[in-house]
Amino acid sequence: MSKLKIGALPDERPVKVSVELPASVHRDLVAYAAALGRETGQPVSDPSKLIAPMLARFMATDRGFAKRRRMTHSPDVSEG
Repeated sequence: MSKLKIGALPDERPVKVSVELPASVHRDLVAYAAALGRETGQPVSDPSKLIAPMLARFMATDRGFAKRRRMTHSPDVSEG
C-alpha cells in the first residue's frame, strides 16, 4: 500500500469553520480516516479533523497558488 499524503494530525489551536460536504465526499473522508488510522496505528476519531491537513497539503502542492503567493508576499524592488 502506498503512503497517504497526510500524516499524523498536528495539535494546533483551531479556527472554527462550518462547511457542507456532498455525501460522497463525506463517505470518502470517513474511508480516508479509516485508512489513515490503519496506516499510522492511531485511529482518527473525527474524520472532519482531516479536512485542514488535506487543504494545507493541497495548497502546498499547488504550483499556481505558490507562484501567486510568492508574487504577493515578495517585496517590490521598486519601493524603498
